[in-house]
This record gives sequence, C-alpha cells and structure tokens, in this order.
Amino acid sequence: MKTFKMSYRVVWMVVLVLALAACGGSGSKGNEESKKETVKVGILHSLSGTMAISEVSLKDVVQMAIDEINAKGGVLGKQIEPVIVDPASDWDLFAEKSKELLLDKKVSAVFGCWTSVSRKSVLPVFEENNGLLFYPVQYEGEECSTSVIYTGATPNQQLIPAAEYMMSEDGGGYKKFYLLGTDYVFPRTANKILKAFLLSKGVPKENIVEEYTPFHHQDYQTIVSKVKQFAAGGKACVLSTINGDSNVPFYKEFANQGLSAATCPIMAFSVAEDELRATDTEFLVGHLAAWNYFQSKESAENKKFVEDFRAFCKKNNLPGGDKRVTDDPICWAYTGVYLWAKAAEKAGSFEVSKVRPALYGLEFDSPDGLVKMDMKNHHLAKPVMIGEIKPDGQFDIIWQSTGLVNPEPWSKLTSPDKDCDHVAHGGTYTVASK
Repeated sequence: MKTFKMSYRVVWMVVLVLALAACGGSGSKGNEESKKETVKVGILHSLSGTMAISEVSLKDVVQMAIDEINAKGGVLGKQIEPVIVDPASDWDLFAEKSKELLLDKKVSAVFGCWTSVSRKSVLPVFEENNGLLFYPVQYEGEECSTSVIYTGATPNQQLIPAAEYMMSEDGGGYKKFYLLGTDYVFPRTANKILKAFLLSKGVPKENIVEEYTPFHHQDYQTIVSKVKQFAAGGKACVLSTINGDSNVPFYKEFANQGLSAATCPIMAFSVAEDELRATDTEFLVGHLAAWNYFQSKESAENKKFVEDFRAFCKKNNLPGGDKRVTDDPICWAYTGVYLWAKAAEKAGSFEVSKVRPALYGLEFDSPDGLVKMDMKNHHLAKPVMIGEIKPDGQFDIIWQSTGLVNPEPWSKLTSPDKDCDHVAHGGTYTVASK
C-alpha cells in the first residue's frame, strides 16, 4: 500500500512536470509564431548624396502605402514591416545593401533604386538570390529581368511621344535637337533611341547634337553657351536626360544666358514636381517634361492621393510637411507596393516564385487611374502625358495619349529583333524574321 502511494505521487509529479513543460513549450511556440506575424520588405532608396533630392520622397511614399495596407489588416493577415537602408547614391553600396536586405533581413520584396546604374548594380544580387525588385522610375529599356517589376515607363511610353510632340505643329515643329544628359547608361541608351527616331523622321545628322556631364555636375556655362549658338538659327530644343541635383544649375545658367522656353524649350525626362519643389521656378516656367503622371491630373482618386501624402508627411514630421508634392516616380513607387500586396493575396503566399506570376495581368486603380500589368513582360500599360511648368512648380498638362500605351522594353528602333516574354520565352528572346 505504501509502495502504491509512492508510485501514485510519482506519477502525478511526472504529469505535473510534463504539463508545465507543455505550457512552457506552447508559450515558446506562441512567441515564435508572434514573431512571424509580420512580413518584411526592403526600401532601397538614396537618403543622402546627389540622388537624395529625388529618392527621399520615394522612401516616404512607400512607407505611406505600407501604413495604409497595414491599417486595412495587412497582407495575408500579416503586418508589413519595412526595412529601410541608405545606399547613399553610391552604386556599389546599392549592391551591398541589397545583399543585406535579401540575405540578412530576409525581405520578401524590395522597393527601390532610381538611376539605371543603381538598378544594374543590384540586378545580379536579385537574380542570384531569387529576389524581387519593384523599380518605379522611367528607364532606357533593353532589359527584361525575371527579378524586376518595372512600374516606370519604357522609351515608347516617354521618350518617343515627347520627341514626336516637339516635332509636331502643336509642339512647335522643332527641327534641331540638343540631346543633353548625365553620363551613365540611361541617358546614353535613351539618346541612342531618340537619335534613331529623329533620323527615321528625316532630321539631318547635323541637326542633332549629343553631350554628357558627370553626376553632380554644377558648371554649365560652356555647355549652355554651345546650346545658345546651336539655337541661334531658330527651331531648336533641348531633350534633357540630366539627373539629380545637376538640373538646378543647368536651368539657372540657361536663363542667365538669355535662353527661355520661347527661344529654345527644354523637354526634360527626369525633372518632376518634387525636384521643382526645392527650386526657384522663375527660370523654369514654360519648359516641358514628359511623364505618365502629374500631380495636376484632375480626378477624385488623385486628389485624395495628394491630400493623403501631405497629411502623412505632416503627421510624421517629414521635411516639407503638408507642403509636399507628388510626381511620377512617387506615383509608381506607391503603385508598386499595392501591386505586390495584391499579387501576394492572389497567390496566397509571399514566395517570389508564386507572387511573380500572380502579377501578370493584374490591374490597379492607381492615382493615375486604372493601370494594368502586362501579361508577359513585367511592365505596366499606362497613359503618357506632356506638361508645361507653371510658376507654382506644377505642370499644365498640354498633351495626353488616348488610353493606355503598352510597354515595349526593347525599342523597335534600335532592337527590332528582340522582345521580352517571361511566360513563353523566359525573358528576352530573338524575334523570328518575317
């Protein structure tokens, strides 16, 4: 009997210990699960250096989109956790920071880059590690990466319509073109395409000048003097792919030497409302820009977007507060976050291999209106617009495409034998000759 009681106590002690262990175990498991209640995404934009003038706002609007989605319950029941890094306008650092995001932070997607050289720098990292980059800025095309979703414009959605407009009667019927850009891959490839287009339209070679300056170039006295001489005969314009903070001294020197939109208009491909926000617009009035979105677009959706962005900046004590503006890259950075979230919900997973195909054909009511992801090439169909700079730093939309313009990653002007199809061909392929 005594032995039986001892065994009885032992049994219950064992049961109690196991029960406590089970409680501790379930608590530990619960803590692990709670840690997984977020999904990490990376924000890879320059917060310092020459490109900060353009990229800081992209970081801000990506955070706003994340906050909006989180307020509605997140994605697949998880809150989005942004991991922000500063590649500091250093192209090599972009690659290092992308490795940090993908390998150390284990992010499910990255929203980032502005210049094509920064995108080219991170491309091998994303392709080698099955990452997914949402790239929000217009670019030169000639790329078709499985690891990139291009929400910015291809050349046929910006460069070509702008050149066509400048040659048209409505645009001024210009016959001489000064192609001026920052010395890196986007301007050089863009100008190769622009030159091919102009030559195909009968513009003589001597009526096309091409010139480049380094990043952060500040002294435009000599170059503007050459532009002035080039424009002396009339019917001349500048097609500008100058990037970053070099735009400010360029436009100032342009005005200092007596040039204006009336005598030689500048059609810019990398100047938008956010750059103008920090600039004296007196010497910019009348010059032009080609984009797919302008803050001045009239719609209820866009009005709300602008108001929400200003409120977000004010609430978070960001520079400029409720005086902030929106522009094309800001619109497409914002759109990229929502496209990723919609695709993840559609796929029922955050895995890149499942999110990527879920993006094909996806539609989204962006601040710019309804846009649609192409069924095969990782680019968006979107409208094209040309705007004229007003004294308040906003744009008067003076031309707009009829409906959405489908993206062409490979320009038919310079690469007629190439196309991009991730579904049937796994990326870039050679088009069969007819």
